[in-house]
Amino acid sequence: MKNNVLILGAGMVAKPIVNYLLDNNFNVTLGDIYLEKAKTLIGEKTNGTALEFSIENSELLDKLVSTNDLTVSLLPYKFHVQVAKVCIKHKKDMLTTSYVSAEMQALDEEAKNAGIIILNEIGLDPGIDHMSAMRIIDKIHSEGGQIIDFYSITGALPEREAVNNPFAYNFSWSPKGVILASNNSAKYLKQGELIETPTEDLFKDTFNLFFPEVGVLEVYPNRNSTDYIDIYGIPEAETVYRGTFRYEGWCEIMDKIKAMNLISNTEMDFSGMSYRQFVETMMNDLSDFSIEDKISNYFDDEDVELLLDALYYIDLLSEKEMGYGKTTPFEITSDRMISKMILAEDASDMVAMQHIFLAEYEDGRREVIKSSLLNFGNPKTETAIARTVALPAAIGVKNILSGIITEKGVLRPTIPTIYNPVLDELETLGIKMIEEYGLPMEENIQ
Repeated sequence: MKNNVLILGAGMVAKPIVNYLLDNNFNVTLGDIYLEKAKTLIGEKTNGTALEFSIENSELLDKLVSTNDLTVSLLPYKFHVQVAKVCIKHKKDMLTTSYVSAEMQALDEEAKNAGIIILNEIGLDPGIDHMSAMRIIDKIHSEGGQIIDFYSITGALPEREAVNNPFAYNFSWSPKGVILASNNSAKYLKQGELIETPTEDLFKDTFNLFFPEVGVLEVYPNRNSTDYIDIYGIPEAETVYRGTFRYEGWCEIMDKIKAMNLISNTEMDFSGMSYRQFVETMMNDLSDFSIEDKISNYFDDEDVELLLDALYYIDLLSEKEMGYGKTTPFEITSDRMISKMILAEDASDMVAMQHIFLAEYEDGRREVIKSSLLNFGNPKTETAIARTVALPAAIGVKNILSGIITEKGVLRPTIPTIYNPVLDELETLGIKMIEEYGLPMEENIQ
């Protein structure tokens, strides 16, 4: 069996895939711009090699891809296509946990001609969400049923007891990516009506949902849900909605932070400014009023107490000079959030995922089906988000190299030959979707 795996990136979710592959006797080469991070993850394992790697070193990338059987890219998503082209050149399989971009999808024919698979979206969300949803969708279709409503909602959150800030959130993965996603717009289908939510309204378009063992969570829409009508093969669906779970507080704060232009991607010169001056500049209010009054006036005297608590918490209202020159408000605000909101080493995180289906059968019978995952991290070993992102990818690597997965081209894990063995093994590792069939209509989202 082929067993030489190259992993590019030793970030916050890399540990479980490195450990899984090393423990399953794969030879792992782990490259990262920070050599010490890679060395720490490899540890004393003799079948692992750590090396310093930068995506700018195209010669090294070419050499590493050519001398390994499969490349896992855990780099920022914008680099995946660059890696994929090298994999196609050397006819080597590839895997990522990121969404398929248009540029990646355009490589499908080249990948097929090279006889390789480029398997994407095999993490948590995207990943486990696809696989667990498709298992139920395929079952309903096989029984002559149709999907009327489909909701899929996921959240990577601190355990409720670990919440320690006004945002009610701590970063356990890709902090910049989480904040950047706050600038997304959204689109979904709701009872036959196409709903388009512009970025400025993203955190206003919310509803509450009770999640067992966790309590009530807020939900807001995630990107373009209508793409999944085709991806999941459910043209009959009247509702298709993908969303994100958060504790109460996040949506209110982020809605106002966006309204204040504090996570804008417009580059400006902030030389010599304090954090308070930065906020005043972005509000276009350089008057002599107090910052509290300025913010209250900005929102027409709405309740801004939670927002003020959040801004003070991340020191955005301090008189301290920022030390930035030309940059974007997004970089400044996200840097402040990250500096105060990384999940503490002794705190636990959790992953909550739930699909809710309304299915209708040929005899007119209807049922609500729920599929739910709740997984907690262990601060002494690894986070829930790291496990649920990295272990599906690790199993995918093993299944490609062992010949269980034989498909070629640019793919997602939405077909039974890919999702069934991955989901089955995840259950043995303690990551299991609980499926409930035959629920009454009241269990559907109204």
